[in-house]
Amino acid sequence: MDAWVWVVIAVVVLAVIAIVAIVMRQQRRRTELRESFGPEYERAVAREGDVRRGESELMARRERRAEFDIRPLSPESRTAYARSWEQTQARFVDDPATALAQADALIIAVMGERGYPMDDFDRRTEDISVDHPGVVQHYRAAHDISVRLDQDPNASASSTVSTEDLRQGLVHYRALFQELLETDEDEPARDHATG
Repeated sequence: MDAWVWVVIAVVVLAVIAIVAIVMRQQRRRTELRESFGPEYERAVAREGDVRRGESELMARRERRAEFDIRPLSPESRTAYARSWEQTQARFVDDPATALAQADALIIAVMGERGYPMDDFDRRTEDISVDHPGVVQHYRAAHDISVRLDQDPNASASSTVSTEDLRQGLVHYRALFQELLETDEDEPARDHATG
């Protein structure tokens, strides 16, 4: 065979190897993102309408999150927030709408103290999804109920926000609240217990 034939074969082989390497790298990245973001992966892909754009969005969230100085709460702050949460839950019996608003305020306060930026709600959910992908859907659900309540401040039996909706909102807020209160030392124990 002529030398040019060997060159063509070598170029084709190298191209195939490069394509296989690129595909394998994309598959590893996709698997890692799915495992890391859980249900948030599918949500991002669906929202973007394309796997690559959805994955790019998730990677951009990670890059943005890496710029934050997220820190655990001091033991004193954890205790104070836990007490505030207990008071909020107790208030639910007499005034569920106010309790839900207080739960939202507590989430925002804890996020702020931990170092998350307090931009608009959508940005907060994107930021929190990097560290707490398993509960970010709870935050969205609770926020949706809070928004409906804000639109219907006289929530009554005939309104769009029932007492059961308010209870569910508080339960959703609690899921994120509990994770936000955990320290870095708590997280490996939780991951080990569930994994």
